[in-house]
Amino acid sequence: MDRLTVLVAGLTLFGATTIVFADGKQPMTVDDLFAFKRVADPQVSPDGKLAAYAVTSVDLAANKTSSAIWVASTEKGEPRQLTNVPGKKDSNPRWSPDGKKILFQSNRSGESQLWVIDLSGGEAKQLTTISTGAESAIWSPDGKQIAFVSAIYPEFSEKPFQESDAANKKRKEEIEKNPVKAKVFTKLFYRHWDSYVEDKRQHLFVVSADGGDPKDVTPGDRDSYPTSTTFATGENFTFSPDSKYLIFTAVPATDEAWNTNYSICRAPVTGGSKDWECLTSDNKAASSGPLFSADGTQLVFRAQKRPGYEADRWELMLVETDPSGGFKGKPRSITPDFDGGVDEFVWAGGDRLYFTADADGSRPIFTVNTRGEVRRGEAAGMQGSLSTSHDGSVLVYSGSALNRPPEVFVTSNPAGSDARNISEANKELLAKLDLPRPESVKVKVEGGDMQMWVLKPPGFDPSKKWPLAYLVHGGPQGAWEDGWSYRWNPEAWAAQGYVVALPNPRGSTGFGQKFVEEISGDWGGKCFDDLMRGVEYLESLPYIDKSRMAAAGASFGGYMMDWFQGHTDKFKTLITHCGVYNFESMYATTEEIWFDEWEHGGPPWGPNPSSYEKHSPHKFAKHFKTPMLIIHNDLDFRVPVSEGRQLFTTLQRLKVPSKFINFPDEGHWVSKPANSAFWHREVFAWLKKYAPPGGKADKESR
Repeated sequence: MDRLTVLVAGLTLFGATTIVFADGKQPMTVDDLFAFKRVADPQVSPDGKLAAYAVTSVDLAANKTSSAIWVASTEKGEPRQLTNVPGKKDSNPRWSPDGKKILFQSNRSGESQLWVIDLSGGEAKQLTTISTGAESAIWSPDGKQIAFVSAIYPEFSEKPFQESDAANKKRKEEIEKNPVKAKVFTKLFYRHWDSYVEDKRQHLFVVSADGGDPKDVTPGDRDSYPTSTTFATGENFTFSPDSKYLIFTAVPATDEAWNTNYSICRAPVTGGSKDWECLTSDNKAASSGPLFSADGTQLVFRAQKRPGYEADRWELMLVETDPSGGFKGKPRSITPDFDGGVDEFVWAGGDRLYFTADADGSRPIFTVNTRGEVRRGEAAGMQGSLSTSHDGSVLVYSGSALNRPPEVFVTSNPAGSDARNISEANKELLAKLDLPRPESVKVKVEGGDMQMWVLKPPGFDPSKKWPLAYLVHGGPQGAWEDGWSYRWNPEAWAAQGYVVALPNPRGSTGFGQKFVEEISGDWGGKCFDDLMRGVEYLESLPYIDKSRMAAAGASFGGYMMDWFQGHTDKFKTLITHCGVYNFESMYATTEEIWFDEWEHGGPPWGPNPSSYEKHSPHKFAKHFKTPMLIIHNDLDFRVPVSEGRQLFTTLQRLKVPSKFINFPDEGHWVSKPANSAFWHREVFAWLKKYAPPGGKADKESR
């Protein structure tokens, strides 16, 4: 890229120089980040000839997003837009078993409801009018019924639909009109991620494909749909082969705030009972994601073995079933020797399945047969949203990489390299942008290697010295993968004029379960050492300017920025987003407390209280001296805003240069377009102040 010459300079959203190169490409601006079409949830038709998917557009000026359903041929031809209601959100397309209709959810009538559109033409028709909204719908195998999710007040759930729906509507209106906004709680899990649950429960409903009153299939004071994304995957419920039952992922019946015993349960579509049949009662850890084979004789689902451990390895379980979904024998693992966690999965026809799993900083598609023989596919990047035709011969999926956003791909052989992009929603924009490919490197750490992505900026000149942006991922059981993000986008950071490093230290997924588990109870130990080895590796590179190094991270990455404050002076500045600062206050204010209890071996008053103190950043405040930007949001119930406030108070009292940005209308992430633009503007301005961007001659950087 050093052959490229500057032709034109202009101004970006943030006042930095935009470089346009001789080949007509230019670095990505944050405006470009919002200009990308966001392609999601591809679904292949039963005959494998078409794929339906959702495309979301961002209107940054209006601070809004809208989405529509598109359809593309899996063989040839241009994609076409199937739905088009400006300013509304159509999503979650699902094909009818005969392939003639598409079911989707939309807010075009106000509340999210289900709609059906005929592929032969005509307008979409509204199917549901339930006052609590309808989402995540699926068809029954016989095409006569549709099941969906709605969050309702459980005390009304055993009443006839007209009566219960009226009661739910009345309760909702009373809350909205009441000048008293007090919330009263008598049990935990009263809030989750960024919302108050308000004693609602997510129930499964079944409605005729021709419309009419839905039936609450899972009445009672329990969720029949995962409340935590940790235990959700693909379709979290399904009809039995005979269309007479729903098989679903149920939330623990008791102690759900510190219990991971998600179960596979069964209930007749006629409903009527609060006592659902549990099909996985032998497993006290999590089970989720039931999926029947095309002939209806076998069921697969994911399962963990250790109760309370959300990062335990997910295995793919198989069991023979009768037409009603009842188990014939005990489930068995078909991935017992696979040293990774199964994520999404679909049947591939016959005795084969496809699944995704984190692996070496990417997420490829694997093939496994019912005998447990696993094969890894060749496609690079990050794959997800798998969908197969009825016979399994055609697979569509969402594919992305660090330098390209998600698009819809089709293949008949994931083990090969014949996948084709059939959506091409961002073809024109991508042709204009210089989005460098990152390099994967290995860094020697205690006991082996750490994988790390190194992304150089557009127009990189190796003879110059460049500043470093060292980004630590969240989780901690997660990874920097070769995939696209609209929140923390490494290409956007590199385009500002930084070498961006994305390390995968101890705790990262995709490098074996032992590597994952070596962070539990040791957040500031081996993981911190791994990260410091990564910094040393980068410092040894001739083009890294050691006087302009910055680090940033969110969630666990934010924790590590707080830990860096008290344990290293390598960085000119630190940026922490929604990070853990005080382990004890974190435990008492977060919602999924099973996570903290596993990480620390119990609650703070339990058998291992020293774990809460040993690696808590607040205990090392006397060493704080690095300028720091703090971002924390009021609706973050995973890592509550008090963590950021404590940190800011401490830094201000110590007179360490610091700035606290608080979004009162955001949760763990900053998702609203205008807020996200502001976030990027502030982050890059802070970086520029303490670690100025751009390449400099060696003598200039001294």
